[in-house]
Amino acid sequence: MTGRIAILVKGYPRLSETFIAQEIAGLEDRGIEQLIVSLRQPQEGKRHPVHERIKADILYLPEYLKDDPSRVKAGRDFAEGQPGYEQARAIFEADLKRDNTANRHRRFGQACVLAHELPADIGWLHTHYLHTPASVARYAATILGLGWSFSAHAKDIWTSEAWELSEKLGSAAFGVTCTKANLDYLQSLTSEPERVELVYHGLDLSEVRPPERGGERSGPLRIVSVGRMVEKKGFGDLVRALARLKDRDWRFDHVGGGALTKTLQAQAEKAGIADRITWHGTRTRREVFDLLREADCFVLPSRIAKSGDRDGLPNVLMEAQAHRLPVISTKVSAIPEFVEDGRTGLLVEERDPKALAEAIARLMDDPALATRLGQAGEERTRTRFSPEPGLDRVAELLRATKKRAAA
Repeated sequence: MTGRIAILVKGYPRLSETFIAQEIAGLEDRGIEQLIVSLRQPQEGKRHPVHERIKADILYLPEYLKDDPSRVKAGRDFAEGQPGYEQARAIFEADLKRDNTANRHRRFGQACVLAHELPADIGWLHTHYLHTPASVARYAATILGLGWSFSAHAKDIWTSEAWELSEKLGSAAFGVTCTKANLDYLQSLTSEPERVELVYHGLDLSEVRPPERGGERSGPLRIVSVGRMVEKKGFGDLVRALARLKDRDWRFDHVGGGALTKTLQAQAEKAGIADRITWHGTRTRREVFDLLREADCFVLPSRIAKSGDRDGLPNVLMEAQAHRLPVISTKVSAIPEFVEDGRTGLLVEERDPKALAEAIARLMDDPALATRLGQAGEERTRTRFSPEPGLDRVAELLRATKKRAAA
């Protein structure tokens, strides 16, 4: 493929978005050169090993327009001289009538900067997420007369207005999404549903070496969960479930930061179980894997947030199952596409601490079941959710679409 592709992301690098870094690295391995365009500055000091593999240059756009007015002015001046500017401006103003927010103005300003600063060898834009990064991609692509495409995941779909998703679907050359639940919804919003495909992104699990599990357990049940402290992860339900098991022998390790950290810690204190919980904060993938190797089970109590935000197919479930851990989760979004209740894990209804507690107790009381679920989960993860087919398909789509655009 001649010329690079610009890959737009919310922020880079981000510890919670291993799957994006893995895709960038996988596309590089397939000969697709890229420029990473980040809407935000890095917010975490740590990096995963996959970030060290990536060779792509990074262009950071002004996170807030007021922070770099000269750069924004140069971008606007350049954009106004481009043949596609009037069309892009009309799209922006139509969006603004329905969403008159500072965020909307910021995305158009970032698009102008991107159009100005995009290197001449960039021939295509591909964005991760259909909300703000896709807005920047759409505006910038229109200004420059380039094509664009997207990968849609979870929050970007379920917290966006249907009108905006529909218009972006009509503008993009193609899109991929990582769950059947996402696919069905997106295809319902477009007159050309064939332009959106299901591509499970999978995870590179080659470095995971699961320990031997089975036999009688000595000591407390070691429960682990990984996820940001936000509503859709449902960790408040897990704390309530563990409070129901106050008289049982368990320890809980949580990895992840977020806005609800202090609230959840206070909830655990009030429930009288804080001394059995370790809140690790953000950790590298290697540190997470160390915890998974030592754990007895993994619990992710996902729920649909009041905003509509929800998990897609959480990577942490794949990582846990690759470590041969029995998993407990909820019947939310695409999780049942991955976890088969009673065969590769246990699923309960969302927002049901009682059912969650009963599922944990079931694994405590039936070590043979825990072993069987862990083994079946690992086999399914490694055979059905390898990242290679998805990477091959995304690379194929990018090559084919960019070739047609250049013809």
